[in-house]
Amino acid sequence: MITVDNLKKNYGEINALNGISFEVKRGEVLGFLGPNGAGKTTTMKILTGFIAPSGGEITIDGLNLLTDSLKIREKIGYLPESVPLYTDMKVFEYLKFVTEIRGIKKTKIASRIKEMIKVCGLEKVIKQDISDLSKGYKQRTALAQAMIHDPEILILDEPTTGLDPNQIAEIRELIKKIGEKKTVIFCTHILQEVQAVCNRAIIINEGKIVASGTLDELQVQAKGKSYITCQIQGAETEDVKNEFKNIEGVISVSVLPQKFDQGHLYKLEVSEIDPREAIFKKVVERKWEMLSLTQEQVQLEDVFRSLTQEHESK
Repeated sequence: MITVDNLKKNYGEINALNGISFEVKRGEVLGFLGPNGAGKTTTMKILTGFIAPSGGEITIDGLNLLTDSLKIREKIGYLPESVPLYTDMKVFEYLKFVTEIRGIKKTKIASRIKEMIKVCGLEKVIKQDISDLSKGYKQRTALAQAMIHDPEILILDEPTTGLDPNQIAEIRELIKKIGEKKTVIFCTHILQEVQAVCNRAIIINEGKIVASGTLDELQVQAKGKSYITCQIQGAETEDVKNEFKNIEGVISVSVLPQKFDQGHLYKLEVSEIDPREAIFKKVVERKWEMLSLTQEQVQLEDVFRSLTQEHESK
């Protein structure tokens, strides 16, 4: 559906994008993830035709971005980080205005507005001034404008910025629903968003792609590290840390804060060698009390930190 080949963007002497390449399949929800200033928004602006690249090639549904820009824009719905709203309009007036500038046939305008009201949950605010809406409903209205022309591709740049937890959950569910029928690129620096919404993720840092794949695949790229938590009582924390550090497969040991008064909870970063049997034997040997021993799933935060820090150190 989308092919990006050796994309570059320079702002004077600053290289915002350093030859990135990736593909997005039809019907995929792709997380475009990276720290602030990594090049995420620049990439989105180029994909949507807002700015021109300095080099490289982009093909969307078989069309070249440089020679078929207008046809490509018809296929894309874009929600930029700063939502494009006319706050002096009412919600209905605004959506009708967008249908007109999008060139939607007059016979279809009413049905498209009605569908967007339903999909984006705007029934309660359709007659209100946009200026009076909560941040969540403004985001919903902006999302409706991005989808009003029924695009094949939806590009969302930081769509949950500034929302409260309830609003974030609502927008996440809405994007999941949309992703069942459309190709979606979800641009964010919030790790939980990718875990909650996306099928696959690309991690970009300093204008370069440092990783791409499903969460499981990213875990492998992050050197295969994983974690074990172990709750122990009847032992000094320094003794436990020193003993565990000497076990094969254990990379590091830290003590986690407890909410209950039953010993201490230790977090062990481990390699591909499973040290759980050796840990159990050591606890028995030292006559400590083990209350739990759990293999933890690697979180995207750990993967992200590992990949971006590794990239920066090179």
